[in-house]
Amino acid sequence: MQFQLFDSVKTIEEIPLFDGGVAPIGNVGTIVEVLGDGEAYIVELFGGWVKYDEQGDFIPATRDEKESFMETIGVETAYPHQLQLVKPARETVGIKAHLLAIIDELSDDLLAEVRDFAELLQQKQSQKKVKVKVT
Repeated sequence: MQFQLFDSVKTIEEIPLFDGGVAPIGNVGTIVEVLGDGEAYIVELFGGWVKYDEQGDFIPATRDEKESFMETIGVETAYPHQLQLVKPARETVGIKAHLLAIIDELSDDLLAEVRDFAELLQQKQSQKKVKVKVT
């Protein structure tokens, strides 16, 4: 399976953390970089829900608490056999962010095709606006 930038994943093997710990099986994360043609991935791995207290320290929290977020436990290299797709990027990030991630991976000749198609769509949209104003 080829993962994409910003896909939500979970670990199906333990992944060693840079600080010496281990991300357990079932740990969730997000693909933040694709290495090569998908031979490996940089994955931001998350721990539990936390929030800041008055001193600026993390304290445990629940997903529903105001200003809570999932703590990052590591940004690590993982391999396809260590990961399982939870949710594809197109379902987790906005259309523009997903499109930018895709564009970042394309060669210049394919980027030119995307540009040409986007300009065609832009012209069609402008024509529709003119028709609406005329009627």
